Amino acid sequence: MNILAAATEPVAPVASGGVLLAAALAAIALIVVLITYVKLHPFLALLLGGVAVGMLSGRNVMDVITSFGEGFGATATSVGLLIALGAMFAKLLSDSGGADQIVDTIVGRSSVRTLPWAMALVGAIIGLPMFFEIGLVLLMPVIYLVARRAQVSLITVGIPTLAGLSAMHGLVPPHPGPLAAIGALQADLGTTLALGVLVSIPVIIVSGPLFGRLAGRWVVVEAPHTFDAAPVTDTTDARRPSFGITLFSVLLPLVLMLAKAIVDIVINDPENRVQQVFDVIGYPLVALTIAVIVAMFTLGRGAGMDRRGIAKTVEQSLPPIAGIVLIVAAGGGFKQSLIDTGIGTQLAEWAQGSGVSAIVLAWVLAVLIRLATGSATVATITASSLVVDLVANMPAAEVSLVVLAVGAGSVFFSHVNDAGFWLVKEYFGLDVVQTIKSWSLMETVLSVSGLVFVLALSLVI
Repeated sequence: MNILAAATEPVAPVASGGVLLAAALAAIALIVVLITYVKLHPFLALLLGGVAVGMLSGRNVMDVITSFGEGFGATATSVGLLIALGAMFAKLLSDSGGADQIVDTIVGRSSVRTLPWAMALVGAIIGLPMFFEIGLVLLMPVIYLVARRAQVSLITVGIPTLAGLSAMHGLVPPHPGPLAAIGALQADLGTTLALGVLVSIPVIIVSGPLFGRLAGRWVVVEAPHTFDAAPVTDTTDARRPSFGITLFSVLLPLVLMLAKAIVDIVINDPENRVQQVFDVIGYPLVALTIAVIVAMFTLGRGAGMDRRGIAKTVEQSLPPIAGIVLIVAAGGGFKQSLIDTGIGTQLAEWAQGSGVSAIVLAWVLAVLIRLATGSATVATITASSLVVDLVANMPAAEVSLVVLAVGAGSVFFSHVNDAGFWLVKEYFGLDVVQTIKSWSLMETVLSVSGLVFVLALSLVI
């Protein structure tokens, strides 16, 4: 049973297939133009796109507004709460020095040859609870220092780190994109989480250390001396939580949610008391709440923070993610506007007749929207909205694979319309061509390998 969205019946199309397809394409094009050319905030673009798709389909204006509002509210309630809790945890991890402790421990025990692999592991661990942009900013001083220590191109160690961060951001909840897709497609979060971690391992290896070795030859950039000292944290003293305590804190919500999924499979009895306990503590909202509370002691108090310091850290974590929550919620509104036109039902009928698998179709749709808008989150939300009815009767594991396919497609070939492209370009000191030859190609390798491994899993699940 999905915990992020209530079950819905297929919606009867409100117009002919041609009209609905034209309305959907026009609304998506409107969003692309508003984001790319008008530079309108994605929240407003998605709002206008949601209204446009309903009206162009011939629906009553008030019905369109109601649909958008219902989708917005449901997504803000389910996904927004998890994003907020994730931001609190990430801020505690950063300000306590726990993130630095993970980095220093792993990198300090690596040889020059294994540093790219170690940095991929660092990126993946830091990327579990943190948004990509936060993780990148946090890890840049370490990437600079490691590149100088190994006397290699900044790209050789930077690309593996970015691969770890990006794979987690695109494939593994509780990041906004995967959560939104899970909610839209009514996937099981525990199953998706387990499969997402499983797929991420080979994906990070291929797009990280292996591709990074090639990219480091194509793009040779020396690390700047911007950060000569070790990263500084905002703790009240110089203490840091230990590596073991930090790793425990990071993995706690993951373990709780995975445990719920395993217990549900092994026991499979809703009346069993053990399963009921794990159903509660493994519920994402509960698991992340437990993780945040525990982190206040293991990370906050462990770093010497007093109550005021911990409260300040938690408070400061929320304003930066307000825009993200609004975008994701507006994406939920746009999704509901699409669903209520019946376009999903029509698309499902066409796809079933064409023989194209839902996994491939979901990936292609996400790729096209990602290339057009530059937003992985918008691509994830929109693509998952378009394939809702394709997964209506699928087993839970297959629905989770479709979610992962959408996530993989959403990171395809980052280019000039993606804020992440410019973030990487500036931090790594690259020109546009160098950024495309390294970062953009890495994202493409990650996306394609993600599809390949998802399809491989579909053969055995």
